[in-house]
Amino acid sequence: MDPYDGDENDYMPQEDDWDRDMLLDPAWEKQQRKTFTAWCNSHLRKAGTQIENIEEDFRDGLKLMLLLEVISGERLAKPERGKMRVHKISNVNKALHYITSKGVKLVSIGAEEIVDGNAKMTLGMIWTIILRFAIQDISVEETSAKEGLLLWCQRKTAPYKNVNIQNFHISWKDGLGFCALIHRHRPELIDYGKLRKDDPMTNLNTAFDVAEKYLDIPKMLDAEDIVGTARPDEKAIMTYVSSFYHAFSGAQKAETAANRICKVLAVNQENEQLMEDYEKLASDLLEWIRRTIPWLENRAPENTMLAMQQKLEDFRDYRRQHKPPKVQEKCQLEINFNTLQTKLRLSNRPAFMPSEGKMVSDVSNAWGGLEGAEKGYEEWLLNEIRRLERLDHLAEKFRQKAATHEAWTEGKEEMLQARDFETASLSEIKALLKKHEAFESDLAAHQDRVEQIAAIAQELNELDYYDSPSVNSRCQRICDRWDALGALTQKRSEALQRTEKLLETIDQLYLEFAKRAAPFNNWMEGAMEDLQDTFIVHTIEEIQGLSTAHEQFKATLPDADKERGAILGIHNEIAKIVATYHVNMAGTNPYTTINPQDINAKWDKVRQLVPQRDQALIEEHARQQNNERLRRQFANQANVIGPWIQTKMEEIGRISIEMHGTLEDQLTHLRQYEKNIVNYKPKIDQLEGDHQLIQEALIFDNKHTNYTMEHIRVGWEQLLTTIARTINEIENQILTRDAKGISQDQMNEFRASFNHFDRDHSGTLGAEEFKACLISLGFDIANDAQVLNTGEAEFSRIMSIVDPNRVGVVTFQAFIDFMSRETADTDTADQVMASFKVLAGDKNFIMADELRRELPPDQAEYCIARMAPYSGTDAVPGALDYMSFSTALYGESDL
Repeated sequence: MDPYDGDENDYMPQEDDWDRDMLLDPAWEKQQRKTFTAWCNSHLRKAGTQIENIEEDFRDGLKLMLLLEVISGERLAKPERGKMRVHKISNVNKALHYITSKGVKLVSIGAEEIVDGNAKMTLGMIWTIILRFAIQDISVEETSAKEGLLLWCQRKTAPYKNVNIQNFHISWKDGLGFCALIHRHRPELIDYGKLRKDDPMTNLNTAFDVAEKYLDIPKMLDAEDIVGTARPDEKAIMTYVSSFYHAFSGAQKAETAANRICKVLAVNQENEQLMEDYEKLASDLLEWIRRTIPWLENRAPENTMLAMQQKLEDFRDYRRQHKPPKVQEKCQLEINFNTLQTKLRLSNRPAFMPSEGKMVSDVSNAWGGLEGAEKGYEEWLLNEIRRLERLDHLAEKFRQKAATHEAWTEGKEEMLQARDFETASLSEIKALLKKHEAFESDLAAHQDRVEQIAAIAQELNELDYYDSPSVNSRCQRICDRWDALGALTQKRSEALQRTEKLLETIDQLYLEFAKRAAPFNNWMEGAMEDLQDTFIVHTIEEIQGLSTAHEQFKATLPDADKERGAILGIHNEIAKIVATYHVNMAGTNPYTTINPQDINAKWDKVRQLVPQRDQALIEEHARQQNNERLRRQFANQANVIGPWIQTKMEEIGRISIEMHGTLEDQLTHLRQYEKNIVNYKPKIDQLEGDHQLIQEALIFDNKHTNYTMEHIRVGWEQLLTTIARTINEIENQILTRDAKGISQDQMNEFRASFNHFDRDHSGTLGAEEFKACLISLGFDIANDAQVLNTGEAEFSRIMSIVDPNRVGVVTFQAFIDFMSRETADTDTADQVMASFKVLAGDKNFIMADELRRELPPDQAEYCIARMAPYSGTDAVPGALDYMSFSTALYGESDL
């Protein structure tokens, strides 16, 4: 119901505040005349007229009816144009009747008083009109009219110093309140910091002038009247201040909208948190039920009473401890879900749909399985509305639904006419389509409301509702706007779908470009790496393999060029679509960073590197051909020199073993060999030169020969060493033969025996071979058990002579030295005995002085020095017996 329907107490106090005696106050009457006249003219000028004298110009009722039509926007009954008093009263009555039809109860104000020019009645009527049409609709935080206007003033001026609005009279005397209202909404119009509380005239005139000049608020008050009055007229101040409210109502609506958005965002955040809490709580509860049901379904009996009692106790624990918290969680889950759905519904948001399997019904079913019972459902009943309340109910219902629908349609046309899809990406287009589909669903959902509004309007017409024209007009506007929304919705849907198809085609081409460009780009990068790769080869075959592979690569270039053309063709097709359909592309290919410029640049690089690779392979092939020539040149010589050295080594070995002629003949023959070998040195040097060329060419292998220069050097050095050692051995054999008096036949016999047991022709005898050789020559080195110890001792003594360094082998020279000593042992012993007897005479010993007399000085001193360790007998100190004498001269091993 309207706030001014029914009891006059529902309407803001008017006549109770109307003190007729106060109208007699000249100051207040003056202020009201000026203010009310300015307020009326501010509306009458919209109709091209104005009033000069408020009680005279309204007497015929014509301008009064015009004023009401202007401020209400409605047509009043046709006025009477006559000049008679009855015509004037009729016009004024029409105006007063219209005022009362708006729910205003006029007390003691009649048409005759207005026609008679009663000033206080005329001012009272104008104040009633101001209250109804300028102040009554003001609403601030559930307060309206005067209280709402006062609260609005207090809120707007709260941040300003020296401003404390508590009423509509003395709070405005200093003018700072008016200036604060202007500065709050239009700070550029007034420099508030320069205003002073002790200068009210300046403050008031500043506010009045600025409001009239920039805010189109007529000057309804005089600064002198306000300052010169102890208590300015409240109605005049309210009238003037209400003009500020209506002037700034747009800004207030914006502020209210901002607050509403903040509240919506806060509610959305709270709802999202409730959704997360619900999901987690439902998951935990379902998981607990899933884990608990198998335990409860376990019917396996126990074998002992104690075990069963334990199970019972476990179940009691479950009922006492585990289940009660889960019951509370289930209850809390349902509370959270219902709270969330209520908040979403109140916020005009879609209902919350939990994840699959986590609905409240799912939890209830699971819980029912746990408890074995079903939940019931609640039913709602609707009551009939009494028929006497039907009209008011329908009217209020119409206003509420119409207001809700108009609020919903606000801004929808601008949204549907937006061209945001022209610069959107495919994903953004799909999002816009989803959003548009949601809007279409929302639009379809509001179809019922439109039909309900139309049905209610029709019912109101059928029931002859008094305000049917206003209802019909508003209903028609709603229907027209609804049809326009439907047309715009269809048009936007078609535009979005058309754009989506174009962008999907481009997206598919982008994807195909990316799929083909990526491997082709990798192929080019790999080709560039291969073409620029530094190759290292060592054979002609390796470079030929590289050349073959390069030729195979070049054979693939035409196909690669075709693939490049195909890839670039995809890009050109995209460009053609963009140009043909004027698609505004917001970005680049989302599937790859590769672009045609990169592909062409890399392709040009590959084409540039191919001839460079050709030249490098040609140069390397020539180098490998030269290396192959050097290998063959070295191998041809090494394959001759190597066998020659081996042959010479074998020949020298045969010469040293075979017995052809005398030792002197063998020596001569070996020296001739040595000369021939030395004469072969230039070929070795030539081979060294070829090897130097190979090293400079960094050639590390040669398949044409098994000989390396190191082998040749070692073989050559061994050959020289062997020939020199063999010559030295023959020379030593000659010296031994001459010194020991060994005949040539003996020497040949010794050589024959040595060679016979030298099975491996190594020129040396092992211990066993040497032992067999001695036995064959008649040495008593038996292997039978009786003389085993004696024979082994003797052989060990002989080995210590021929192999003093314990190498384990016996050379032919050591064998000759030993045999020469053994052959001469018998003669030496006889000579020692004869010499000892000559020197000793009848004595059995020799003194040192006797040696000095018989022997030359140097030989005598040598013998004395040799005999010193062995001299001295038990009877004669310094004497030397026979055994000591022979040992001193020949050594223990000689005898």
